Amino acid sequence: MKNFKHIISATIILASSWLMASAQMSTSPYSKLGFGLLNDNATGMQRSMGGVGYAMQNGRQINVMNPASYSRVDSLTFLFDMGIDLTNCWSKEGDKKGYNLGGGLDYITMEFRLAKNLGGAIGVVPFSSVGYSFGGDIDNGNDRRTGVGGLSELFAGIGYQPFKGLSIGANFSYLFGTTTNTTAVEAITTSQFIRTLEVRDWNMRVGLQYGFNLSRKSRIVLGATYSPKKSMHGTALGRKADISQDVVVDSHGNRVVVYDTIANMSMKGNYELPNTFGAGVSYTYDNRLSLELDYTYQQWSKAKYTPIDYFEVPDTKWNDRWKVAAGMSFTPNPRGNYLNRMTYRMGGFYENDYMTVNGNNVRDYGVGIGFSFPALAGNKTLVNLGVEWKHRYTAPTNLIKEDYLNITLSVNFNEMWFWKNKIR
Repeated sequence: MKNFKHIISATIILASSWLMASAQMSTSPYSKLGFGLLNDNATGMQRSMGGVGYAMQNGRQINVMNPASYSRVDSLTFLFDMGIDLTNCWSKEGDKKGYNLGGGLDYITMEFRLAKNLGGAIGVVPFSSVGYSFGGDIDNGNDRRTGVGGLSELFAGIGYQPFKGLSIGANFSYLFGTTTNTTAVEAITTSQFIRTLEVRDWNMRVGLQYGFNLSRKSRIVLGATYSPKKSMHGTALGRKADISQDVVVDSHGNRVVVYDTIANMSMKGNYELPNTFGAGVSYTYDNRLSLELDYTYQQWSKAKYTPIDYFEVPDTKWNDRWKVAAGMSFTPNPRGNYLNRMTYRMGGFYENDYMTVNGNNVRDYGVGIGFSFPALAGNKTLVNLGVEWKHRYTAPTNLIKEDYLNITLSVNFNEMWFWKNKIR
């Protein structure tokens, strides 16, 4: 019971720290669309492998992508994983070039044993992110567009192994956050338009994994996940003002802009999250070599999204999002010298995003490499470093091209919290 009190206390403290300190944000003008750029709950280690995880089973690594994996946590182990991200983005549109730098605290997760064949996990992970700033000239003036914010998930999950080989699990999460998109137009007068999406909702993901041995050292795991389509909860707000005219002076003598409300509606019945499917297969040899192939599919074309005037066209529609990812990890010799005890990772992915721009699909692909550095001898804690390159573009007409260099750093603490020392 004492250990569970520690877990609950740590969760509250870390979630509060995440809310106060998180600066995780995207650096792409494409993030102005919809809910922003989406995240698949991959940890730093998984991102180095192309973002795979549906069929990943490892009792010493937290895998939020498939909650069925929680059942495989070591019986005496408490896992804690925290990751930070640094994103460099080079963009190009015709002859115009740009550079942006972003990043911050990415995620905090914990995993622990609850009972025989039953594991649990809690944490905070990003769902989407918004971050951009760009502008241009118009007739007799200019406009400037900026966006900040994102959505996050505070989750709790369980995984259970009812019989040998089969594991099932579920994540239940509180989806929260605010995205703000601002357009300022300077011409004869200066006008400002602000769209705010404030989400306070729930979400869930169920998963299963089935593993079987091909030989004494070889193992295959099949994995699948599903998140149901659902109406969102929250508020969508659109406002506009003429900065040069819609100004009043408050009781302290300060000039305050008075906004007209364009839209103020409940998100329920107007915005939806889509059906989301994930499937993967992995192969492990001697607990040293792991290979995995994943596929993600989201039915965004069937999810309702109500556009707000001045921000989206009236008939805004999304594409179905799909992603293919493959990755591998290799540990030469877990009991060898330091370089042999390190884990080496690599992977890649190709994605067709849910966003559309003037009839063009947004797509991206990327590759990554990563390394796990063991802590001191006798300690299972790992420090993980990953480098990921991504390219984003639109098709059939190539609009803004973006190249990303992401550097991820995470620490995976592996402590024997449930060990009782009987020797005094």
